[in-house]
Amino acid sequence: MVTTVILGMLCLYLLCFSAMFMLISTRLVDRKMGMDVFALGSLLLGLAYILQLVGGAPGWSVLSVINHSLTLCAPVTYALGAMRFFERPTPVLRPLLVLAATYTGAQALVQFSLGNEARHALLAGACALLFLLMTGAALHGSRTFARDLRVEMRVIAALIAGICALNAGKFVMIVSGGMAALDMNGGFQKVFYLYMSFLATVLPPCAVWLVLRRLTDELRSLAAHDPLTRLLNRRGLMGALEAHFRSRSAEPAFLLIVDIDHFKRINDTHGHNSGDLVLCRVAEALNNTARQGDLICRLGGEEFVVVAFGSDGAGVLQLAERMRAAIENLEVPDATRNQIIRCTATIGLSHSFDNLQAFDECLQQADAALYRGKAAGRNRVEWAPYDSQSWLMLPGQDGHLARLCIVDDKPRSWDQRQD
Repeated sequence: MVTTVILGMLCLYLLCFSAMFMLISTRLVDRKMGMDVFALGSLLLGLAYILQLVGGAPGWSVLSVINHSLTLCAPVTYALGAMRFFERPTPVLRPLLVLAATYTGAQALVQFSLGNEARHALLAGACALLFLLMTGAALHGSRTFARDLRVEMRVIAALIAGICALNAGKFVMIVSGGMAALDMNGGFQKVFYLYMSFLATVLPPCAVWLVLRRLTDELRSLAAHDPLTRLLNRRGLMGALEAHFRSRSAEPAFLLIVDIDHFKRINDTHGHNSGDLVLCRVAEALNNTARQGDLICRLGGEEFVVVAFGSDGAGVLQLAERMRAAIENLEVPDATRNQIIRCTATIGLSHSFDNLQAFDECLQQADAALYRGKAAGRNRVEWAPYDSQSWLMLPGQDGHLARLCIVDDKPRSWDQRQD
């Protein structure tokens, strides 16, 4: 009687969560994230347990055959839903129909060749193997494609491992002790359905949590990135800089402003679609020439910002020159005119800074250097103006780094700065 009540509550849980998953999927218009498939899985398992309740003793009948097929198809449906959640599109209905038809045939074959006990053992063994594979997939995902959800994936793997162990135990008990293992008043069945009720209570909220986590991560990423180039926007750059300077091992940084020369002319001549393509190609060039750990941001329009960490003046100057040359060598196709678009860029460099509060000042320094470069002819790298107390390291004539200061906009030896 107790087990029957537990099973009835389990059916109610599954049907309610099926409706909840379906409602959630209707709100996810562009991406269902597997919610509609999870709804189908909960519905199939709920129907399977309803058939078990109304079917009576575990004997050979049409209801029992359908119950077993639905019981096996339900976890497969959950697995297919998980694949869709992780953006691995896969068909659902056809695999499930093939599985149901195949397993129904297998049931008939086993029933008439080995008997009713073997048919029930077949279901327990098949479920144990399936859940073992799902446990392994969840653990593998926590180390590969779902590393951002590794804690959640390991918890889910542990929960699935529990139902795997129970099905394996049921298989052994049926093989060794016969149909007594399926007695609804027996202790094993009470434990089995109590654990299933626990899973039905815990796993659906876990699935909803994963969807909310994924959606909030995507919204956070969208808020921090430029939609065209996928580079950081100013908000994302400030967040990354704040995180960097909070670190105890934070290194000073240099700020570079990269501005595409005559970009309005490109838009006017080739159209805005071609202009957008130029922006994307310039973003790729900056990504390819930047060093690991550097931050790249589209500030707006045709302006980009690069923040270079862990370098001196000479290294930053070399980085800026590589970026300038990479942009100059770009060849962007204009499909409408059957032409190649070429562009150049002017780059302004700031002094080094070691805290977030100095960012705006350095941005103004780099901007001033940028306009000096524009006035001097474009397609060049320009340092921010230095006073008599400022210095930088640049390659000397002998190839070694020389400590220089800027006096009246001219580089002078540090030891001769008062001359």
